[in-house]
Amino acid sequence: MHAPIIVSALFGPDDHRWLDDQRQQHFPPDRNVLAAHLTLFHHLPPSIVDELRQRLRDECRAPPPVADITSVMSLGAGTAYRVRSPELEHLRERLAAAFEQLLIPQDLAAWHPHVTIQNKVKPAAARALKSQLEAEFRPRRVAIAGLAAWWYRGGPWEAIAAFRFGSGQKMEPSRH
Repeated sequence: MHAPIIVSALFGPDDHRWLDDQRQQHFPPDRNVLAAHLTLFHHLPPSIVDELRQRLRDECRAPPPVADITSVMSLGAGTAYRVRSPELEHLRERLAAAFEQLLIPQDLAAWHPHVTIQNKVKPAAARALKSQLEAEFRPRRVAIAGLAAWWYRGGPWEAIAAFRFGSGQKMEPSRH
């Protein structure tokens, strides 16, 4: 069965572990079906899977992009870490241009890279966590290890392909 495709950046193991620990601590357990992730595209059509695989592999032949967690941000009913990476933004722009006619409005809109660590909570709880995290926050460099494509079927994502930056070689993605 075909399903929409999600594209995400993959963190290095230490950063993935740290972000996923944050998510495990703060995300409502009954809604936390994914590991920490940085989504580039929310909904690409299944018809482009082969071309997408090749484009992700080609993009990953480049060195890993530099990325930093720069602040804590509000999602209204959740909290996230804002990610800044001009190189990853340019990469996303190239992919968006290649698939422009196929993008849904959410993926055509301005991209605000972030890692959600809490969602689907009352706004007061989200504000409280944001304040708590801001009090102890220090900007942090994070490793972007690769790119992955996933089938979205309503629950945990099903891996299609993942590629490592610096080589374009296949890699095992973290659980999603």
